[in-house]
Parts: sequence; C-alpha cells; structure tokens
Amino acid sequence: MPPGKRRIIDYPRAGKLGWRRFVPSWKQVTGTFVAFCAAMMLAGGIAYALVEIPDVKKAEAQTNVFYWDDDTQMAATGGTENRQIVPISQIPENMRNAVISAENATFYEDSGIDPMGIGRAVFNMATGGETQGGSTITQQFVKNTYLDQSQTLTRKARELFISIKVGAEMEKDDVLAGYLNAAYYGRNAYGIQSAAQAYFDKDAEKLSLSESAFLASVLKGPNLYNPDGGVGANATAKANTKRAHARWEWILDRMVETGNLDKSKRDQVTKFPKLTKQKSSLSGQTGYLVDTAKDYVTTKLKISPEELEQGGYKIHTTFDKTRVKQMEKSVEKTKKAFLDPDKRSRDKFVQFGAASVDPKSGAIVALYGGEGMDKGHYTNNANTRGVPVGSTWKPYVLASAMEEGTVESGGTPLSPESLYNGDDQLIINDQNGDPIKDAEGNPFRQKNESDRMWGKVTLRKAMEQSINTPFVQLGIDVGLSKQRDLAKRTGILEESFDKGNLGNASFSLGTSTPSAIRMADSYGTFAAEGAHYEPYSVSKVTLTKNGEVTHFDEFEKPKRESAMDAKVANNVTDVLQDVIKTGTGKKIADIGFPVAGKTGTTDKNKSAWFVGYTRELSTSVTLFRTDPKEGELLSMNGTGGVPSIHGGDIPAQIWKDYMKAAMKGTTPEPFPEAEKIGEIVGKPTAPPSPTETADPEDSATATPTEPDPSGSPSGEPSPGETCDPFDWKCNQNGGTTDGGTDTGGANGGATGGETTTPEPPTGGGDGGDNGGGGFFGGPAGRPEE
Repeated sequence: MPPGKRRIIDYPRAGKLGWRRFVPSWKQVTGTFVAFCAAMMLAGGIAYALVEIPDVKKAEAQTNVFYWDDDTQMAATGGTENRQIVPISQIPENMRNAVISAENATFYEDSGIDPMGIGRAVFNMATGGETQGGSTITQQFVKNTYLDQSQTLTRKARELFISIKVGAEMEKDDVLAGYLNAAYYGRNAYGIQSAAQAYFDKDAEKLSLSESAFLASVLKGPNLYNPDGGVGANATAKANTKRAHARWEWILDRMVETGNLDKSKRDQVTKFPKLTKQKSSLSGQTGYLVDTAKDYVTTKLKISPEELEQGGYKIHTTFDKTRVKQMEKSVEKTKKAFLDPDKRSRDKFVQFGAASVDPKSGAIVALYGGEGMDKGHYTNNANTRGVPVGSTWKPYVLASAMEEGTVESGGTPLSPESLYNGDDQLIINDQNGDPIKDAEGNPFRQKNESDRMWGKVTLRKAMEQSINTPFVQLGIDVGLSKQRDLAKRTGILEESFDKGNLGNASFSLGTSTPSAIRMADSYGTFAAEGAHYEPYSVSKVTLTKNGEVTHFDEFEKPKRESAMDAKVANNVTDVLQDVIKTGTGKKIADIGFPVAGKTGTTDKNKSAWFVGYTRELSTSVTLFRTDPKEGELLSMNGTGGVPSIHGGDIPAQIWKDYMKAAMKGTTPEPFPEAEKIGEIVGKPTAPPSPTETADPEDSATATPTEPDPSGSPSGEPSPGETCDPFDWKCNQNGGTTDGGTDTGGANGGATGGETTTPEPPTGGGDGGDNGGGGFFGGPAGRPEE
C-alpha cells in the first residue's frame, strides 16, 4: 500500500462505533430475507411451471438387452408389451383400500407429498446412509411414471415439484388409478390389469379381497415378495413366499385398523390366494443365464431388481453360446437315457445342475440351470443352495493339511503320502488324543460306505478310493477352522458352511452346500496353481436414458488373489489325477487329455457330484432329487432303476460328455509337476487286501446321534457352556457355540434334515441338508436352489 494511503473497510454499519458497526441492522436482515424468499418463490414458480403432470400412457419401460461373450444378442427382456390401462371404476374397492391402508392411509386427506420423508431421504443421501425415504402414493405415482428410481437429490427435487403439481391439479382417484396402472408387480406385469392376468388369469375388476391384498403385498417389492422367487440370494422362492404370506396377513389386518374393512369380513379370509403358474418367454437355458447376469449387475451397481427392470441396459455377459449348448446337450442326453418318470416313481423330481468356469479369469462360460423356465422350472440349479457337496469337499481337508500341518506334525506341512487309518467304524479322537464321545458317552465310531478294514493307507489312496475315516480324523487333526478358512480363500462363501456342523467331525465330509458355480470356481483355484479369481458373469454394462449413454466401470475383471501356495495346489491336483486314473472317477479316465477331479455322494443318496478341471476349464455337475411341495431333499435310491447313484456315475458321465465337446479346438495344457511337500506321518500296519476297490458310495456319513440335552457326563462341559466352535472337549458334549445352542456338538445331528439314530456305539447318521451359498451369498434357501 502506497505511503499516506489508508485501507478502507466496508462495515455493515460504517456510521456506527465499536461492535455495532459489524452487526447488520434489522432493516438489512429483513430486506435480505425478503429478497431470498422472493428468489426462492420465483425459482419454485419457474420449476412448478416447467414440470408436467405424468401421463401413464407415455410411461414406457425400455428393453434390457443381453449379449453372449461374442457380443451377439442372447435375449431382450422388459418393455411395455405387458401394460393395460384400466379406469378407476374397473379397479375393485378392496384393491384400492388395500394399497391405501398399506402405503398411505391419509391419501385422501394429505397434500400428496411427505416433507419428512423427503427430508430423511435428503439427509441420508448427504450422509451416505440408506436412501429409502418414505413416499406418498402421489410421489410413487410420479416416480413410477417417469421410470426413474435413482436416489439422487436432483430426482428428489424434481419429484417434489411434480408431486406438488399433481396434488394441486389432479383428482385423488385419478392419482390412485395412475399409480396402480403404472406400478410394476413382477412377472413382467406393469399395471393392475396385467398383474391380475399374470397371477390369477382374470381381469382386475374380478379380483377378490384375498387376491387384492396379495397384489398390494407385491407392490412392496416384487423381487422379495413374488413367491416365484427373484434375483439374489435373499430372494429364494421359499423366502419370498414366507414374506408374501406375512405381508398379506398384515395388510388385511391393517385394512381393519384403518377402517377400510369390517373385521367380520377380514375373519372370513383365511387362505392365501392360489396363484397361476408363472409363464416365461425365455426358453432353454436363457432364463437362467439372464437371471445370473441380473444378479451380478444389481450386486455390482447396488441397485434393486425393480430399478433394473426399468430398462435401457445393455449387458454383455461371459457366457459362451456354444459351450452352453454343449452343456445342455450333455445333460439332456444322460437324462433321456437315465430317467423314465412314467415307469418309475423314483425318477420324478430329479434335478440336474452344472457350471463351467475359466480358472484363469473366473469367467462363467456355461451353466445348466434346469429344463427351462418356459417349462415351469424357475429355480437355477447351477446356483444351488441346500445341496451338500459330499466327498468333493475332501480336497480342502487335504490342502489344509499340506498347508498347516497337524497336531502330530507340530504344524509342519503334511505329505499326501502320510498314513492314516482307513478302517470302518474307526474311533475318532480329538486333538488331545481322547476319543470323541457319542450321545451315550461311548467313543464315536466313524463309518465308511463299506465295512472293509483298510488298515493304514496314504492320504493319496484315501482320496483315490474316497475313504471317509482318514479325512474325518485328518480334519480334526488340522483344525476345522483352518479347513474352513482355506475353502473361503478359494471362493466358497461363508453362507455355504453347514452351521450345525462347523464344530463337528462330519464337516470334513461335505455337509456344506456351495452352489455348482462356486464349486467350479473353487476347484479352478487348484487348476490355476493356487490363484483365485472371483466368478463373474458380466463383462460390460451401458445404460441409455433420454439419449444419454452411461458406461459403468464396476465391471472390470476380478483381480488375481493368492488362495494357497502353488506347491500345495499342484499336489492336490496330482492326487486328484489319481482319482481319475484308478479311483472313484475312473469312468472318465479315457477322456483323452489331462484332468483332475473328485466324486461326491451324500447320505441316503440325496445328492451326487462330480467336480473336475483341466488347466483351461473347471466344471461341476450336481444331481439331486427334491420334494416339490416342501423343497426338501429326497433319496435317489432306486432312481434310474439302480440301487443308488454315485458321483462317479451320472454326474461324471455328464462332465465327461461336456468337457470332451467344450475342449475341442483347444490344446490342453499339461498340469505342472508336483514338488514333494511336507512330512510323512503315520506308521504302516498290516497291508490291506490285494483287491482294492473303491467304496461304492463316498458319502458323508459322519454325524453321530445327537446328545441328550438334559445333561452331560460328569466333569465335562454342560450344554449351556459357551464353546469355541473347534474346542472338541466342549463341543462334543453339546455346549453353545457363538451364542446359539449347538445341541449336537461334535456329535451333532443333521441341520435342517432328517437324523438317523443308529444303535450305539456305531454312530452314523445324516449331515445337514440345509444351508446357504448361492452365487452372491445370503441366507439359507430351498434345497433345490
């Protein structure tokens, strides 16, 4: 500043002295406030004038297009072909009242907007919390008509002004009719008339009170309330049916509570309405492929399935059209030769599922989900939940021993040449060397499928012949938590683990229930020398809205993760090659190129698996039978006219047929040499019989009878004691684990399935039949999924 110049400071009140010069006068404050209000009113007025009242007739959902991995079109879903607009006079009063009672009881009195709900939504968006704010029927009408479910401040502001205009200029009955005609009800039905046809095969005006309450329930969110099931692990048909029943009951009671239904009429409605069978235009495997891709997209973009249904998406998948057809052909060929449901009742309700994954990327290249949605089978068997994997689990037990060692080896990694007792009815010891006790306090004896006394056998031989007893003891010696952690690193989801057997010997025999997709991906880790890639089904997604194209960067290929040392993985592969050459998988030994794999069969022949791989493809095949009403697994004994089904039979044949076709044109890469690993433990006993035949049914028959919950042996932990899941002395006597009662302990019974109670002291029994573990995880679902 030049000399002699003084800084001039503009104070709000320059003529005042002291602190008063800094404080605006009331005139200045009032003037500023009035000017601000005027500006806001002007902006609001302009916004009000610019927005238009929604017209249901112009509300057109766009199509979603799905592409094969070569960018040719696979399917197109959605669009407006299934919307029929009806006037309010053709919408039953019960339907109107059900929706009003459930969603907006003050509909006929309020202004059409919920300031508190909008305020909550704005606050949550600003703070990163849940964006689902409460909305009136008017606001939902606006949102549905403009087909924009995005949770943004811009959308909320636009919705606010349109809702104000709708509330001021439209009759309430017109708003309600507009909402019911614009809403999405699932089954590709937009609007109440299409929904009535889709679920009940009747016109909307003929809907009963019970049917109206159901459709009002579905409006809560078709993906979670449509009993057919939806996209995602939480949207199984069983879970959705339970939710729909509960909300149906609640809405009927709510109608009484709000004065929209007489209690006497409510009391007459006791039966959930009967739905017609869902129809699908997606034939063959296309429906399952589309659902798998939808599941992946909604998970990655963190949007609801309803948002995805608004359309405009172009979804490029990893599915190989040729390999999908090869897999379908392989299943159908075996199915036709094997099953005759008209001749044999045991051939009814048999399900097949399969998946094939690229071990070097995690890309899902093919799957078989069932006979087709167009034929009424909507459950994707490739994304099964509830089907135990049996002895295909044993490679994880072996890998954890080669990685972590055992109590006997002092933590030094174990060699697959280590010796374990393979005798039938073997007494299983805990890590302290003390026998695990059964319910009667007798030593628990593990059964094999045959009564052959093998004596000491190498772990390699035990895997080859699928002998149970060595792996049950090995699992305990290593520690089940280490086995579980290794399986998780290969892609097996936490939800897959049989929670009832996490502390039980039978956990090592495959009572957990990963999907076919997850098993194929997990075994791919062995093929890739210990490298794991998360399974994925979508490689690119774009969204076109109002002429603007959005590219999403959430669909980059999964990154490589190290699940185990290459030395461990290659030794597992070496052992699993012997399973094919001379063991339970020898049916496919003549396939013509290097393969490794494992068979699996479960108690009472309720499921059979084959999972195997080359360096280029990892494929799993599962076979099971279900009760269509209860969704429980049924025995396959007698199916196909044979006493029992094994993983080395039908599943292995399907695997072989598919892999021979899928590998054509590919030069198979040899498996890497397995370096010697670990310490050899165990001392040989008398050699086994020279005639070595595999156990015919490599089943998980590890679960002893359940302990008496009334007490425990003197000096042992009581059933109420809190145990570490892998503390054998505690768990074997039925202590609680993780805050929940594990009545079985180390000798627990089945989880969600039947429990065979054999005569002591032989033990035996079933492993768990229920569980979780679909493609993206979630709570337990129906066994056939």
